[in-house]
Amino acid sequence: MSNYDEFKVLHIVEGGCGTLLLGASGLPIKKIESTLNEEAANGWQVVFQVIEKKRFMLFWTREALLVTLGRKLG
Repeated sequence: MSNYDEFKVLHIVEGGCGTLLLGASGLPIKKIESTLNEEAANGWQVVFQVIEKKRFMLFWTREALLVTLGRKLG
């Protein structure tokens, strides 16, 4: 049985322009911080997170952060 009543998944991807121009741009840390702070204020907690790398336009790879959030209702 889960400790949470409700789950939500966030998908945060590094920018495509930086990947094309620089070969990599990194995950947007400020965006991640503000998103997680906003979700925490609404009662969500991080349950699990993983960073994935995917091929981007044949030659580059791009990182994405998948975050699973959970919260109790009531």
